[in-house]
Amino acid sequence: MQRHEESRAIRRPIRPAQPAPKDGPRINEEIRVREVQLIDQTGHNLGPVEIQIALDKAQEAGLDLVEIAPNSSPPVCKILDYGKYKYQAQKKAAEARKKQKIVEVKEIKLRPMIDDHDYDVKMRSMQRFFEEGDKVKVTLRFRGREMAHQELGYQLLNRVKDDTSKVAKVEQEPRFEGRQVVMVLAPQRRRRVAPINPAHGCISRWPLP
Repeated sequence: MQRHEESRAIRRPIRPAQPAPKDGPRINEEIRVREVQLIDQTGHNLGPVEIQIALDKAQEAGLDLVEIAPNSSPPVCKILDYGKYKYQAQKKAAEARKKQKIVEVKEIKLRPMIDDHDYDVKMRSMQRFFEEGDKVKVTLRFRGREMAHQELGYQLLNRVKDDTSKVAKVEQEPRFEGRQVVMVLAPQRRRRVAPINPAHGCISRWPLP
C-alpha cells in the first residue's frame, strides 16, 4: 500500500532560473518584435519597418539598434553608438544627483539663561543653515531648578520664532521631551533668505535660590 502511494506522488518539474532583468534598454537582437518605428543615425524618422531591416541598417552603419521607447506601438528604435549613449545617460544621471539637495536637520542647543552674544552666534548659525536649505531643530534644555521657570524657556523659543519668521516657518511647535523642549523650523521656499536681526532684551533672567 505504501509503495502504491509513493508511485502516485506528483513530481514538480524543475523550472529553469529566470534571467536577471537587463539594466538599460534592449539593443540589437534583444529587440524581439516584428516591426519598429525606426530613427536613423541622422535623426531622420523612417517610419515603421521590419525588425530585420532595422538591424541590417544598424549593421551597415557600424552602430547599434537601441530601443528608446518600448511602450510605443510599434516600439521606437534608434540607430546609434550604444556605448556613447550609455555614457551620456550615466553622465546626466550623475549631474542630476549632484543638483539634488539632501535636506538635513541641524541642531541648535539653547539654555534658558543664554546671553545676547551667544544668542547672536546661534542666530548666525541658523541663518547659514536656512540659506543652505536645511531644517533646524532647536533644543532648549532645562537644568535643576530651571524646570520651575518653564514659561521663560517658552519666551525664548517665541523670541526665536519671531526673529526667524521672515526666513523660516515652524514645522513642529515646541514640545517637551524629558527635561528639554524641542522645536523644528524649516526654511521658507521660493523666498530669498534675509538676514536674521535678533531682538535683544526680550528674555528676563531669574535668580536661582
